[in-house]
Amino acid sequence: MTSGRSVLLLAHTGRPAAVRSAQLVHESLTRAGLTVRMLKNEVEELAAEACVLSPVELVEPGEAAEGAELVMVLGGDGTLLRAAEMARPAGAPLLGVNLGHVGFLAEAEREDLGATVRSVVNRDYDVEERMTLDVAVFNGGRGDGDPPVRNWALNDATLEKGEARRILETVLEMDDRPLSRWACDGVVCATPTGSTAHAFSAGGPVVWPDVEALLVVPISAHALFARPLVVGPNATVALEVVPGTAPGVLWCDGRRMVELPAGARIEITRADTPVRLARLHRAPFTDRLVAKFGLPVAGWRGRGEHGR
Repeated sequence: MTSGRSVLLLAHTGRPAAVRSAQLVHESLTRAGLTVRMLKNEVEELAAEACVLSPVELVEPGEAAEGAELVMVLGGDGTLLRAAEMARPAGAPLLGVNLGHVGFLAEAEREDLGATVRSVVNRDYDVEERMTLDVAVFNGGRGDGDPPVRNWALNDATLEKGEARRILETVLEMDDRPLSRWACDGVVCATPTGSTAHAFSAGGPVVWPDVEALLVVPISAHALFARPLVVGPNATVALEVVPGTAPGVLWCDGRRMVELPAGARIEITRADTPVRLARLHRAPFTDRLVAKFGLPVAGWRGRGEHGR
């Protein structure tokens, strides 16, 4: 007998660990009376690996998370970003189980899978909201009369050069005022959540997730003023591909791509719709940084050791 509760289960079916984990999660949730939803293609891919899941509710990507209590994701950050595309419109929280490398967005590791499933069954988790970005692309520049191409991002929107042999020429604008022109490989505009992803690799700062801000990080810019910038959450960040120069490419969360001809313009603002993340652990973000990056903390004695 089912409880009327349903969980959308998404897995990186190309990983053997995900196949075994999907079977364990399905069996545990079903035994507890929850309905497990899965994408039809993922069920077929798991079946090809001799992992037959039944009963299961087959759903299509566009409405997969509607009415789901939770979206449980087995994989790395890329799998979780794919899941965010389904969970965000439905307002369903995401719970990631890391089967990849760093897995910064994931809440649990594979070895904790049994305890993670019990927390889901018992509703023993908190939900926090992470800010996202609205991205508007004007392929002929603003004011050309054509409606913009709209997209969004949880981690980052990245302008990159469209041709490997040619440099990207772009002008950065903040709140309708020009700030600098860069000849570069690209520019990352990130949320605090994305500060530990592409922006971090490009030399940007780590921003705690409770900080409301936008990051702008140039990639290999040939300019005197080419430092990472942290601006307010209500700012409008715009990037223009300089007319008469090489084209560019826009990537949103490394998943959705828009080609940008010379003269195109990108406007990036804070979005109204967040992504909701389920949290099992109440450890501070500092501990997450130390654990995920393996940071050296030997020698720390703590506040109590100093007689306070």
